[in-house]
Parts: sequence; structure tokens; C-alpha cells
Amino acid sequence: MRGFHYSRWDGSQAGFDLDADAIFDEINDELIYHGDVNAALRQMMQSGFKDRKGREVAGLRELLERLRQRRREAQERYDLGGGFSEIARQLDEIVASEKEALSQLLGEAEASGDERRQEVTREVVSDKEMELGLLPDDLAGRLRALSGYEFTSPEARERFEELLARLRQEVVQSYLDQTATSLAGMGEEQKERLRQALDALNKMIEQRQAGQELDPSFEQFMSEFGELFPGNPKSLDELLEQLAERMAATSAMLASMSPGQRSQLSQLMDELLGDLDLSWQVNRLGANLRSLFPDAAWERRVEFSGGQAIGLSEASDVFQELAELDQLEQLLSGAPQPGALAEVDLDRARQLLGEQAADSLDQLARLARRLEESGLVETREGRLELTPAGLRKIGQRALKELFSRLAKDRLGGHELVATGSGHERAEWTKPYELGDPFNLHIERTVRNAIGREAERVERSGGAAARAAVSFPVRLRPDDFEVEQTEHLTRCASVLMLDLSLSMPMRDNFLAAKKVAMALHSLISSQFPRDYLGIVGFSETAREIRAAELPEVSWDFVYGTNMQHAFMIARRLLAREPGSKQIIMITDGEPTAHLMEDGEVFFNYPPVRATVDATLAEVLRLTRESIRLNTFALDATGHLREFIEKITQLNKGRAFFTTPENLGDYLLVDFIENRRSLGAPPGGRPAGRARRLA
Repeated sequence: MRGFHYSRWDGSQAGFDLDADAIFDEINDELIYHGDVNAALRQMMQSGFKDRKGREVAGLRELLERLRQRRREAQERYDLGGGFSEIARQLDEIVASEKEALSQLLGEAEASGDERRQEVTREVVSDKEMELGLLPDDLAGRLRALSGYEFTSPEARERFEELLARLRQEVVQSYLDQTATSLAGMGEEQKERLRQALDALNKMIEQRQAGQELDPSFEQFMSEFGELFPGNPKSLDELLEQLAERMAATSAMLASMSPGQRSQLSQLMDELLGDLDLSWQVNRLGANLRSLFPDAAWERRVEFSGGQAIGLSEASDVFQELAELDQLEQLLSGAPQPGALAEVDLDRARQLLGEQAADSLDQLARLARRLEESGLVETREGRLELTPAGLRKIGQRALKELFSRLAKDRLGGHELVATGSGHERAEWTKPYELGDPFNLHIERTVRNAIGREAERVERSGGAAARAAVSFPVRLRPDDFEVEQTEHLTRCASVLMLDLSLSMPMRDNFLAAKKVAMALHSLISSQFPRDYLGIVGFSETAREIRAAELPEVSWDFVYGTNMQHAFMIARRLLAREPGSKQIIMITDGEPTAHLMEDGEVFFNYPPVRATVDATLAEVLRLTRESIRLNTFALDATGHLREFIEKITQLNKGRAFFTTPENLGDYLLVDFIENRRSLGAPPGGRPAGRARRLA
């Protein structure tokens, strides 16, 4: 049997690095501000984050900068024309070695004293020196001429053959990537085998384009020529894609050269292939692949400013890498949401950008999937949307964040401990008294009866007689013990949230919406019998359902229509029992109201008509025993005067606060004053205005 060993997780083991809760912690403010899961995740993707181990997960902005830096490093390092100079230098050295051998040969003949030998040697050396002196200037011509030249120097001949073999291998590799490794030396037999493979491949492409059955099949082709294509392709499409990437890189290399360099390299490649039919098959394959992959970077031009010479195959490697960097950049720049990053080839990204970048891409790609697996979001019509569990999570997160800043002793004073008639079971009991609700606590009542009977038996017969207690036990009124209940108050509240343009302009919107989410979470979790309505107001007002709250954003309009918001809030509270209050969060004076014809009137600064219409609604709230508590953000002198006026009319409370401590005071005030809402506005002392710094 297999055994397992378990140990305490100490943080060093793999796993637990990122979960839905951690993701929600990261996107919480962005999600509250915009109400859009997709936008919040995009922002997280762009900026990056730290996982639960404190490790940096790079965002797309950082990864894109790394990618562009990698491209700049390549462009500033290499010189495309440097490879020609290097080939020319090696040919010059080979020619110089040959001339030195000719001079040595002539010297040996002169020293021999043999006139016939001297005459023949001088004639041979003169012809060869003339032949070397007439070598063409272009590299292709020089290679062609030296290929037919009969070397005198064995060393020069060996060096030329090695150079020729290496250049042929580089040419094949520049077109066909790893194929050249299977054709080292590129003798006539190898060239013929490559020609046959390319011809069969071209026929397969043309047969497919014509809708014909492939002959040979891909399996037959790989069985015969598979060693020439060591990329281990699993299908014809995969093989063609590999070849297209390589040939497109070579085409881009040619396009990036000057006209003279391009002409010289083309001639050199044709010369090195050495077989017209082989060269034709390569060009034929290139044309076929261009038609199949027209979007590949065939003509992409790249400017290089470095001084490092680079060979043909190495240059193709660089251009292929640059093309892959371009593709990765396009994918990262255009990724609409984390799931799109699943298309990234992480192994190739690791080669291009490093281990940490690949791990970051993997983490980013899994963001949305982890949220969906947790049940916090779901995909609807191609977009990520919050589920009810996600809505609750945001509210709980906002509530936790706000309460975490308050002292524990302050929180301890929020509980209502008075007892009395009610329907909420408490944790204590009391002997029944006439007039108490008959909420009999069975266990303690029966225990009282048994204890009473046991005491009676003990008094009469001692401890040995306790076993004689008879059943059933008879209950008496003084045995009764009843449950006590908490005294409950029911509060109906409407939160009025200012959505006018001034809220985001003054950086007040996020704090206000976070408080709204926290208040909804508090009431739904701790006071489920309470009612909370939400009204958003700007130029006009509208009711907001709790499920819509995370998606609420500010309105791109001017106008603060408190009057309309009071009307809607009063209508919502009219159908609710219990104590009633309105909590208004705003940073501006009333600048809009509804006229008799239903049209909106707006003016800034506020005019008398707007102020009077708003105050009239406040008086209606007061007559209907609805308390108005106002939280004013960054209040100016005029706003402060208006808030104090409505507080005096309604006998409610006003708080002049800032975004930083809005949530602290609003939530604490809600809890601490919940019990006092039972008194009508007219029976309370005058309203209070407090400045909370």
C-alpha cells in the first residue's frame, strides 16, 4: 500500500498563491468604482499584483516594456551587412594563403636549378595568379570562381571547402530551420534527398489547395523524410506553420537589407544551393507558404544599428524571434480579458522573456477562471458578470475594510442588550412571572422539577433513597422557566447616493459607493428584518436595486436633484413599517428640481426656486416621521449652511466629513442610533450638526 506523510503548511510549499478572495481583494476598489468585473480584471492585468506569498506578478504594462526592451537590444546589437564582410574576409585569407603557396612553389622551383621545372612552374603560377586576380567582386561570383579553381595549397582548399559547407548549411537552415542539421556537408546525395522532400511537400500543398487527396499522405511523407524536419510536427498544418515562420523570417531579413545587400545575398543563396532545381523548389515552397499564411511578417523591415556581424542562419533566428515578439505584443496589447491570455505559448514566452514573465502570464490567464470556479462571477453573453455570491462578497469586503479601522471597544458598544417582549431568542432564561410571555424553556423547567423532587426524597430518606424518584415528574408553576427575548427594533432606511459629476471630480465617489456597499452588506447580514432602499441622484433621481449597486457609476451630467430623490425615498418608505430614516451622502448643494410639468430645471449656483422645492420635500419627510441624516463631503460654506437648515427642519443629524472617514462614522452612527429611531422627529431634541475631521 502507498503511504502518505502530512506536515503543517509553512508557506514554502507550492499552492495557495492566489485564490478568489485574494483576487477580489486586489480588484475591490476598481470593481466598486466602475462596477464592471471585466474592467476591474483588465486593470489588474495591466498593473499586476502581489500573490499571497508576497511575490510580484508582473502586469501587462511591465511585460510589454520587457518585450520592447528585448527587441531594442537585438536591433542595437547586430549589423546585417557584417556577415558579408566576414565572408569576404575569410575568402581574402583563403586567396592570400593560396598566393603564398604559389610563391613558395615558385621559390622551390627557382632553388632547384632545373630550368624546365622553373619554366613550367613560372607559367602555372602566372596563370593561377591571373585567375585569382580576376576573381569577381561580388561574393556569389567569387564563390563560383573559387569552386572551379584548382588549389595549389591543401590548407587553402580545405578552408574553402569548410567555408562552403558551412555557408550551404546556413542557407538551408535560414530557409528550413533545423533541416540543415540533417544535411551536414550538403553533398550531392543530400541535396537530391532535400530536393525530393521539397517536391513532395509542394505537391501536397498544391493538392490540398485544389481539393484533391494528398499523395503521399502526411504519415507517408514523415515516414520517408521525417528526419529532415526535426520539429516533430503532428500534422501537415503544424509542419507548414513551422516552415512558414522560418521562411517569413528570412524574407523579412532580405527586406531589411539595402538593395545592394539584398541582391548580393540572393545571388549568394542561389549559388550556395548549387542546384537550379533545388533552388526552384525552395522558391516554390516560399510562394506556396505565402499564399497559405499571408499575414506572416514576410516583408517586415527592421532597422539595425549595432556592429556585431551575424551569419545567415543566426540572422533568420533573430528575425523569427522578432516576429514572435511582435505576435506576443499584439496578443498582450489586445487581450480583452484574462482568459484571452490562455492562447499564449508559455514555453516560448519563457524563452523570450524569462521564467518570471511566463509565470506572471500564467497567473494572469487564470484570474477569471478562478473567479468563475469560486462562483463569484459567471459568463453571460461573452462578458463576466457578478453572481449573487459575488455581490455579497463585495459588500462584505467593503464592510470589513471599514470596520477594521475602528477600535474594538467602539464596536463593542454597538450591540443592543436591553431585554423585553419580542421574538428573537436570547441566551438566558428567568423564572416565570405573571404577565411574561409563556416562552417555556423545556430543559430547564424539567430540570427544576427533577431537582425539586430529588431534594424532597433526600430530605425524607437520605442519599440512598434518591433512586426512588418516581416518573413522570409532576410540574408545578414555580418550576416554570421562560426564555428571555431581545428587544428588537425594525428600521426602514433609504440611502441617497449623489451620482453627480462633482463626486468623481472631487474624488468622493469611490468612498461613497464603498459605504453604500458596506451598509447594504451590514443590513442584509446583521439586520435581515430591516429594509434598505437605494436612490441615486444627479440631474434626476432613480431607484437602484441592490443587485444593480455594484454596477452603479456616476452620471456624466451636471445637477444635484435632492428634491426628486426625497420624493422617491418617501414613496419607498411609505410602504414599510417600523422606524424610518434617510441617509444622504452628497458633496453639493441642490442645483436641480422637478417643475410642475415634470421637466427638470437646472441652475448653478442654486436659485431660490430649487432650494424652496427641496426644503418643501424635507418638511414632508418630517411630517411623515422620517429622519434625515446627511453626510456632507468636503462641504463649502454654502453647502454647510444648507445642510444645517434641513437638519433644523427635520430634527435629524448632519455630519461634515471627508472621504477618508465617511464610512467609519456612517456605519457607527447607523448602529448606535438604530434603537433611537423609534421616537418621532417632533419628540426629539433639535438636530445636531457635527464636523468630523
